[in-house]
Amino acid sequence: MTPHAPVFCSIVPPHLLERLAQSDNPAFAAAARRTLAVDAAQRAARAQAAPAAPEAPAGEAADGPRRTVYDARNGTELPGVKVRGEGEPAGRDATVNRAYAGLGATFELFLKVYGRRSIDGAGMPLLATVHYDRKYDNAFWNGEQMVFGDGDGELFLDFTIPVDVIGHELAHGFTQHTANLAYYGQSGALNESVSDVFGVLVKQYALGQTADQADWLIGAGLLGPAVDKGTALRSMKAPGTAYDDDVLGKDPQPATMEDYVRTGSDNGGVHINSGIPNHAFYLLATELGGAAWERAGRIWYDVMTGGTLSEDTRFSEFARATVASARRLFGDGGDEVEAVLKAWSVVGVPAS
Repeated sequence: MTPHAPVFCSIVPPHLLERLAQSDNPAFAAAARRTLAVDAAQRAARAQAAPAAPEAPAGEAADGPRRTVYDARNGTELPGVKVRGEGEPAGRDATVNRAYAGLGATFELFLKVYGRRSIDGAGMPLLATVHYDRKYDNAFWNGEQMVFGDGDGELFLDFTIPVDVIGHELAHGFTQHTANLAYYGQSGALNESVSDVFGVLVKQYALGQTADQADWLIGAGLLGPAVDKGTALRSMKAPGTAYDDDVLGKDPQPATMEDYVRTGSDNGGVHINSGIPNHAFYLLATELGGAAWERAGRIWYDVMTGGTLSEDTRFSEFARATVASARRLFGDGGDEVEAVLKAWSVVGVPAS
């Protein structure tokens, strides 16, 4: 499948930054407005970029990542100054070390669990830039690399802290090189959800957690001391409950189609309505039990790499594809097909 021009995909959604830009606190508003402006510039640059599908040079080893971490030194030139390459020892900068480790954790999940060489399946180098801009409240995938802000220190902390944020953004590259889901409406919400799914799987795999042991939060540890009532950016276990704060507002994610949000902002609510397929995956993984990457994750991976999805896939089409995948992988006699059907039924998406 031919990739689109690379899409700018960020972890903090525009609706949250737009609320913060209206804050009565001048420092919070300034950081949010600066972040929105930088994001808009990056989004415009991505829209003009040519499609790209990088492949590994011949002769590269298949069993290890090729990581490079750069330092933007609080500027916006990408990629910045190289500060750590593959196999080089950890340095004194914890942000660099976390980025390097997170790239490796994501590579390890895809290779060891799914037999995939990097996010493109062909050994794609994993690149990251840290210390991007000043008080930049976001992290993003630009079609070629990861970029991390340091946060403003009050609302958001360093964006390399949660490994699931790293996994989430790299998973946008995985989607770019597989199903290539268009970044608007329901296909865009699926694009965001797939990144949340593989982001939490990276975290759970790295921690050795079962589905029952995991917190199912996206961005836990990211919110700063100025946020009184918030645990993360999103919750797959209970969409709509990640935060309810005077500064951030109320988490708007729905858990079921009954509360599906129709909006023209954020490419049709891609960061909001992703709560619905997110919750379906959580329900499936916990119903099956054990490690979520083994059966639930394998079904999602098979769907994304199977070549049956269109770029404009809707929730119901994706749901039916997961049922077909469960049958193909595990047969009709096991628990998997019934669990998939049940999960989609609970969130109100027809899967048969």
